[in-house]
Amino acid sequence: MTIGFRLFLALGALFAFYVVIRNIRKSKLLISDCIFWTLFCAFIVLLAIFPGISYFFAGLLGIQSPVNLVYLFVLALALYISFKQTLRISELECKIKNIVQDITLERKK
Repeated sequence: MTIGFRLFLALGALFAFYVVIRNIRKSKLLISDCIFWTLFCAFIVLLAIFPGISYFFAGLLGIQSPVNLVYLFVLALALYISFKQTLRISELECKIKNIVQDITLERKK
């Protein structure tokens, strides 16, 4: 990995960490989500500081470039987060539907 890419990773992770902290202070982010994002930022900074980690896992998985491993990791993580959010939204929609039905039944009585 080039120095420029490593610097980009580190600065991007530090900026993301700043955004997480700012949203916690504004009470816009749950603590459970905060822990995930904090660990993610720490992992990205770790990859930027110690690029040997990405070289090792890229070689282990047969990926030609460690940068491709980082992209693959971030893409897989984005898909996981998207699926997790879809599950959360579906659960909340079911809860809202049940609450609306309960309120409607209470008003009819």
